[in-house]
Amino acid sequence: MPRNTAILVTLLLAACGTQQERCISRNTDEYRNVSRLLAEVEGNLGRGYAWEERQVGRDYLTQCRDHYRDNDGNVRTITRSCWREHITTERYRVAIDPAAEQRKRDNLASRKAQLSAQAAAAVQACKAAYPEQG
Repeated sequence: MPRNTAILVTLLLAACGTQQERCISRNTDEYRNVSRLLAEVEGNLGRGYAWEERQVGRDYLTQCRDHYRDNDGNVRTITRSCWREHITTERYRVAIDPAAEQRKRDNLASRKAQLSAQAAAAVQACKAAYPEQG
């Protein structure tokens, strides 16, 4: 695990902007995606359910202002009650098939192990191509 932890720390640091960091980020994208998906599946198995998100619109009563010109050309404002919609994201639980999640976990863990060596090689290549000026 320490080797994976070192790679992960290196990958997290890649979110910044030097040429070396951009190179590392670009060349380890699949490894990071697989790692994220594996963590999500392991979380689902640990909880016994998955989380999903949906957009929900809720109406609320508020004050609206309407502007108009009177007969003399002056701008007048009328305040009135009106309904507005507010969109929020809510999380909800979704049942999982534990056997399917375990197969997913096993496949992702295998893929992560394959990508680990490639990611380490890419990090070393990027460090060689773009040495940091200390």
